[in-house]
Amino acid sequence: MSIDFSNDYSAPIVTTSLTPQDDGEVSLRPKFLSDYTGQEKAKQNLSVYIEAAKRRQESLDHVLLYGPPGLGKTTLAGVIANEMGTNIRVTSGPAIEKAGDLAALLTNLSDGDVLFIDEIHRLNRAVEEILYPAMEDYSIDIIVGKGPSANSIRLDLPRFTLIGATTRAGQLSSPLRDRFGVQLRLELYTQDELARIIRRSASLLSIEIDSDGAAEMASRSRGTPRIANRILRRVRDFAQVEYDGVITREAADHALQRMEIDQLGLDAVDRRMLTAIIQNYGGGPVGLETLAATIGEEAVTLEDVYEPYLMQIGFLARTPRGRCATPLAYAHLGIESPQTQMEF
Repeated sequence: MSIDFSNDYSAPIVTTSLTPQDDGEVSLRPKFLSDYTGQEKAKQNLSVYIEAAKRRQESLDHVLLYGPPGLGKTTLAGVIANEMGTNIRVTSGPAIEKAGDLAALLTNLSDGDVLFIDEIHRLNRAVEEILYPAMEDYSIDIIVGKGPSANSIRLDLPRFTLIGATTRAGQLSSPLRDRFGVQLRLELYTQDELARIIRRSASLLSIEIDSDGAAEMASRSRGTPRIANRILRRVRDFAQVEYDGVITREAADHALQRMEIDQLGLDAVDRRMLTAIIQNYGGGPVGLETLAATIGEEAVTLEDVYEPYLMQIGFLARTPRGRCATPLAYAHLGIESPQTQMEF
C-alpha cells in the first residue's frame, strides 16, 4: 500500500479540476458500465446506443456529456471507449489553439477511435468551425499556401466518435450542440451511490472502512464522486495516524471537522460566502463580483463551484438584483433571521 504524504488539510476540498493529489485517483476510475455507479438513466440509454453501434459494426454517434464538475464525465468517456473496444485520445478545449492543432489530432485517429475534448465550450470559434464537417461528413478542409497560390485540400477522416464534456452546455453554439447525436446530462449522486463509490475506492486503496464511516463521508460529499474520493484520501490519513487505520464514523467525523467540512458538506468558503451576504449586505441582494471581492475568491469560482450546491440545498437564491441568503442559511449558521420578510 502506498502512503500519501500530501497532507495539505488547508487546501479547498472543492475544485473544478483534478489536482496533484488526484494523481493516483485515475486508478479508481471504473473501466466498464457494469462498474460505473450512479447515473442509471444515462447508463441504460448509453448501453443501448453502444450495443446497437457494435451490432452494426459502426462507430458510436458523437456524445455530449454535461453537468456540474466532478460527476464523472471524463470517466464515462473512458468507459465508452472501453465498451466499444477502441482507443481514446484526450485533450481539452483551451489546449487546441489553432485549426492545425485540431487537424493533427483528427488525422491521427483510426477507425472507431474516440476523441475526448474536455471543456469543449472553451474551443476557439475558428477551431470549432473545423469540427462541423469533421463531425458530419468525416472530412476537413485544409488551406495550403498563402495569397493567390493558396489551395484548399479536403482530407477524408476515419469514422471516429467525438465525446465533448462541459459544465456549461448553454455556452456551446447551436451548430456544435446540434451535431451531437447523443446528449447526456449527469446528475448529482445520492448518498447511497456515493457510499458505494467510497467503499469501492477504499477496497482498491486497501483501506479498512465500515459502512457507517462510508455513510458519514458520503453525506458530506456534496453529491460529487470526485469530492468523495478526495475526502476518503484525507480521512485515510487521520485514520492511519489516530485511529489504527480503520475508518469508522467517529474517525470520519473527527477528520472532517479538522478539515472544516460540516454536516451538510459546506466548507470554509461556503460559510464565508453566506456569512458575507448576511453580515456585510443584510442578507442580500449582492452582486456576484462584489461578493467575490469581499471574500477574496474569483467570481467564476463562486458561480461554477459553490453556488450550484448552495442553491440546491436552498441556502442561496439567485435573483436579477443579486445573491440572497435564505432563512435556511441563517438557521444553519446560527444567525437570527430578520423579522421582516425579504422582497426578492
